[in-house]
Amino acid sequence: MYEKSFPNKRYKHTITFLKKHISTTETILDLGVENPFTKVMQEHGYNVSNTLGEDLDLDISAIKNSEADVISAFEIFEHLLSPFTVLKSIKADKLVASVPLKLWFSPAYRSKTDMLDRHYHEFEDWQFDWLLEKTGWKIIATEKWTNPTKKLGIRPLLRFFTPRYYIVYAEKIKH
Repeated sequence: MYEKSFPNKRYKHTITFLKKHISTTETILDLGVENPFTKVMQEHGYNVSNTLGEDLDLDISAIKNSEADVISAFEIFEHLLSPFTVLKSIKADKLVASVPLKLWFSPAYRSKTDMLDRHYHEFEDWQFDWLLEKTGWKIIATEKWTNPTKKLGIRPLLRFFTPRYYIVYAEKIKH
């Protein structure tokens, strides 16, 4: 079960937030390939399907063709060059999304071995809110949490006090 596995704190916060805002009777399209958190959602009774690893900057057909009630996007938007396009294309009325927050004391993440595993954006909360509002979403609820490490040093100490993750529940604005 997820309680004993890394990244315990992030999974715990995310599933608690999801359960607060989304019913298990609603279907979810989770942006990104099936992953350990997909299993956590399923273990909590959610009917979840995932996109198949297509480059969402270039191919949004899975989103456009989805009949899901909810779109979830957990640490996905920072990997996209144009999250605006993806957010505008969503037909579902509900969105639950989390992003890593920009930390003044740490550069944006970039894998040295995986060319796709890079952060093009690390948002401040107001920037992500603005992106959501500009793409037609009304923010209903938000939360932040830290991501402390067990290392020694100034940056690990700062991680105990500085929020690293930001999660949002939003609903599509009807015109």
